[in-house]
Amino acid sequence: TFKQMFGERRAEQSFRLFKKVIQSQEISTRQVCLQISHFMDHPSRLQLLHFLFGIAHVDGHVAESEVAMIEKISHYLNISSADFHSIREMFHKRHVNYYEILEITSEVSDDEVKKAYRKMAKKFHPDRIAHLGPEFQQGAKEKFQAVQEAYDKICKERGIK
Repeated sequence: TFKQMFGERRAEQSFRLFKKVIQSQEISTRQVCLQISHFMDHPSRLQLLHFLFGIAHVDGHVAESEVAMIEKISHYLNISSADFHSIREMFHKRHVNYYEILEITSEVSDDEVKKAYRKMAKKFHPDRIAHLGPEFQQGAKEKFQAVQEAYDKICKERGIK
């Protein structure tokens, strides 16, 4: 994933540096996340959460222990539970809860579905992280497409036009 996004040379350098830092000292996950949270805006932190799920999903499955750690990290990054669950659902390809991706329940009205879609489309639009460069926009595009797919499926199920 990182090689695709950043190129082989840059990905290898980053991993060597990361490994060196990790081996040289004990680092608190909470402290690292607080630093990241201080320097990254909310859309960038959402993208980071998406990357973490992408890494966990490399083997085709996200283990419960991985979900628990990512949830802990998301809490430290000041990402809401609703945002966490929304992004998590984007990686559950077998039993996707499209309503959870839009951060709503199946009991909401059609107007609330449309409103939730607009909110999520705005939240995950790739333009929100354009300042981070094209490699990050790919992840944002994936989230945006998942929101679009969820909305399309719900509209089809409900007969919304």
